[in-house]
Amino acid sequence: MTDTTVRADEQLVRAQSDRLRPAFHFTSPAGWLNDPNGVAQVDGLHHLFYQHNPEAPVHHRIHWGHAVSDDLVHWRDRPIALRPGEGADGDGCWSGVLVDDAGTPTLVYSGRQGLRELPCLAVGSADLEEWSPLPEPIISTPPEGDLTAYRDHCVWREGDVWRQLIGSGVRGDGGCAFLYESTDLREWRLIGPLASLPAGQIAIDDPDWTGTMWECVDFFRLLPGDSAGTAATAPPDAASGDPHALIFSAWHEGATLHPLIALGRYRDDGFQIDRVQRLDLGRRHAYAPQTYRDETGRRILWSWMQEGRTDEAMIAAGWSGAMALPRTLWLDRAGVVRQEPVPEFAALRTHELAGDWSGDTLDIEVDALVGDGQRLAVTVLATPDGEEACVIELARRDGALHLSLDRSRSSADTTADRSRLAGTVPEPGTADDRERPSRLRVVVDRSSIEVFCDGIALTARVYPTRTDALGARVEGDAAVTRAIAWHMAGAEEHNRIQLR
Repeated sequence: MTDTTVRADEQLVRAQSDRLRPAFHFTSPAGWLNDPNGVAQVDGLHHLFYQHNPEAPVHHRIHWGHAVSDDLVHWRDRPIALRPGEGADGDGCWSGVLVDDAGTPTLVYSGRQGLRELPCLAVGSADLEEWSPLPEPIISTPPEGDLTAYRDHCVWREGDVWRQLIGSGVRGDGGCAFLYESTDLREWRLIGPLASLPAGQIAIDDPDWTGTMWECVDFFRLLPGDSAGTAATAPPDAASGDPHALIFSAWHEGATLHPLIALGRYRDDGFQIDRVQRLDLGRRHAYAPQTYRDETGRRILWSWMQEGRTDEAMIAAGWSGAMALPRTLWLDRAGVVRQEPVPEFAALRTHELAGDWSGDTLDIEVDALVGDGQRLAVTVLATPDGEEACVIELARRDGALHLSLDRSRSSADTTADRSRLAGTVPEPGTADDRERPSRLRVVVDRSSIEVFCDGIALTARVYPTRTDALGARVEGDAAVTRAIAWHMAGAEEHNRIQLR
C-alpha cells in the first residue's frame, strides 16, 4: 500500500516546486482536487467550490475547497467550506451544488458514510465562507431497487417548488437521474426517473457508451444561437417548450469514463432524449462537468482534469488534479453543442512568439482549409531530437473532419497514460460555414493540453520528463491561412498556504 503520510509543509513545498504543476489552470494549494462543485457567480464574484483532500494527493475523506475570482482567471483561496462531520458525511462531503434559498446560501451535497452516499444540506453565511450542515440527511434512503450508485445533485427552482436530480443507475438496465420535488429544500418527494438510457453490453472503451451509472448530473435549458454570445440558457422549465440539455459522466464499477451531454425536450416530469453527444473528446481528462449561468447570461462550464500518472508520482509531486479552463457552452443552429475557453484568458497572453515557437505555457491558433485527404498537424512539448512530443492532428477522410492527439511520445515515463485520444468534429450547419477555414486552438500548460476545433474540445494530461520538451510547430498539407502563438503568463495566487 502506498504511504501517503507527508507533513503539510513538505507537501506544499513539493506541490509548488513541481515543474509539471499548471501555471494558469486552477489547482488546490496542495493535496487532492477532483470535481468542481457549487460553481456560481454571486454579486459579481465567481465562486468555485471543489472536492478536496488537504491531507494528501489521494481520494480520501473529501472536503470542499473554496476559491473566488473577479475575472475567472485569477483565484483567491477561501476557508474550506465543508469537512467530514459525525453523521451522514462522516467519511466525506462529496459532490453537490450551491443554490440561493430566498437570500440564504445553501449547499446540497452527497454525504459519504461507509459505502453509502445520501443527500445532505448546509446553510451558509452571506459571504459563503461559514457553513452549518444539518445533522441528518435530507433524503434518508435511496429509491427502491438494485441501484449501481446514488449521488451528486442538480437543484433548481421551477415555479413554486424546488426540483432536484440525483445521479444513479439501475443494475442490469443503465444509468438514470432520479427527479425529486420539495417546497423547502428539506423534505423531498420522489417523482421518479427523469431520464434513463439502457447500458446494453459493457463497453468501457467506447467513448459513446452511457455507462451503468450517471455521475455529476447537470440540467438546464439551452437554446440555439450562432455563438456563445447569441445562444440563450436558463434553468429548467417544463412549461417553456425550450430545448434542454442534460450533462452526465458515464461511470461503471468505480471507473470514471467520460462526460456526455443529452439533448431533448423536458415535459411534465420526464426528459425525452433526442440525441447524445460527447462533451469532450479527451474522455476522463475532462470529467464531472458542472455549469452555471453567469450574470452576463453565458453558460459557464467547469470540469476536472484527471491525472494520468501513478499514485506514487502524485504523492511525490504533492498535488493531484486541476480544473480545465472555464468554458462558454452553446448550442449551434445545427443542434451541436460547442464550447471554447472564456475570452478572459486572452489577458494572460504576454507576447506573440516570432520565428521558432518554444515554451510549455502556450496559446496557439491555426486557421486552415483541410481538404479531403489532407492533414494539419500541430506539435507541442517536443524535444529537439523528437524523443518526446505531442502531436495534434486535424485530418479530413471520406468527407469527415477528424481530430486526434497522439500521446505515444508525450513522456519517457512508461507508467504515464500515453493513449491516443480522438473523435469527429461535427461540421457547421450551412454550406457557407463549411467553406470557411477550420480554427484549431491549442492551449498548453505544462502537464495539460486543451484543444478546440470549431468549438469541439479535446482535453488531455501529459507528463514530459525532459526540460527541453518545449518545441512547437505546424506541419501538414492543409492550406494554412493563419498561425499565431502567444506565451502565457502564470495566474496562481502567490504565497498560497494549505488550508485545513
